[in-house]
Amino acid sequence: MADLVIKNGRIITCASNGPKHGDEMEDIGVIENGFVAVDNGKITEVSHGDGSSFIEKHTKVIDAEGKVVMPGLVDPHTHLVHYGSRENELEMKLNGVKYIDILNAGGGILSTVRATRAASFENLTNKVINSLNIMLKWGTTTVEAKSGYGLNFVDEVKSLEVLKNINHPVDIVRTYLGAHAIPPEYKDNRDGYINLMIDKVMPYVAENHLAEFVDCFCEDGAFSIEESEKILRRGIDLGFKVKIHADEIEPMGGASLAAKLGAISAEHLVAASDEEIHDMKEADVIPVLLPGTSFYLRMGRFARARKMIEEGLAVALATDYNPGTCPCESLQSIMVFASMGMGMNPNEVINAMTINSAYAIDRGNSVGSLEKGKIADILIMNAPNENYLIYHFGINHVHYVIKNGKVAVEND
Repeated sequence: MADLVIKNGRIITCASNGPKHGDEMEDIGVIENGFVAVDNGKITEVSHGDGSSFIEKHTKVIDAEGKVVMPGLVDPHTHLVHYGSRENELEMKLNGVKYIDILNAGGGILSTVRATRAASFENLTNKVINSLNIMLKWGTTTVEAKSGYGLNFVDEVKSLEVLKNINHPVDIVRTYLGAHAIPPEYKDNRDGYINLMIDKVMPYVAENHLAEFVDCFCEDGAFSIEESEKILRRGIDLGFKVKIHADEIEPMGGASLAAKLGAISAEHLVAASDEEIHDMKEADVIPVLLPGTSFYLRMGRFARARKMIEEGLAVALATDYNPGTCPCESLQSIMVFASMGMGMNPNEVINAMTINSAYAIDRGNSVGSLEKGKIADILIMNAPNENYLIYHFGINHVHYVIKNGKVAVEND
């Protein structure tokens, strides 16, 4: 029996025993005129037919005729907790000023650091909840969220505690990103800041279960390969799982470092070389690509998704939602950039935003696909098929969002 039955839809299951690699990303597991049965927050059956044998007097029935039924979207790379905005940098970007030059002039990350440090716990909480509301209405049901705009002990801990204490339908997976930039008070003492992270902040975060992952911005103007390895190895010693911002602008070798350290994911990868792509493949590192950032920074290039898929990697996609380089909470928008900018087809995009993204945050056993026993995070989309989601862009296709088996959004 079931609390909820969704029937008559074009069911996209994205079913898989693990992340989908290479050609496997073409298979989205379509069931025509199928049904999904849900009981007590879990999926109890996905199959052909109308699900009538699961329907009782108390069962809520949703007729999805003419609509796509698919897993809730998973966003595996965001900078959700921050304060303030940076629309003042838009004209500089339009005039061709490089991101690193904006950062070196006191803008970029550092301007958000000032605003985040000054913000109260309540103000940060309300801002996060506002973004989560937007994400949920656009179909995101699980999100990874990084710290990284505190850049000291007090404000990094504050940021992670905000995320830990949020009460919202969207599930949050927390990442410590103290190694986002060198804060201004340590500009002449890089080693001092790195030691603060590895000796004080990271042990406290680990001991108090404030984050599951550790991340590092390995980039020219941020942290070198040697510094990144030192920080991430300390994270491994403390029990964190590893992610890394790698090769976003310059070919730093961050993707190969991710492979060397057994990272779960390497992220950005616009400048990743063929050798680094090979290294990620050998170590089964998931590339998390962020085409919205390439678009917004007017980089003139995107990560080589086609090359990665051809090499057999399990590509994932994320918004990179942040106040400076991609102020966008909508994974539906990222679908368009991934397709038009990187040449990914609709099936690849859907797998990259569901099952592969779930594995990129170590949640693939519970979310990311419509399979018996998984959490009932389900979207019903106002689209006749998966191609339409990208073809008709700039609108919200969400008709229903089911989160943990309950209706969280209805008709947006």
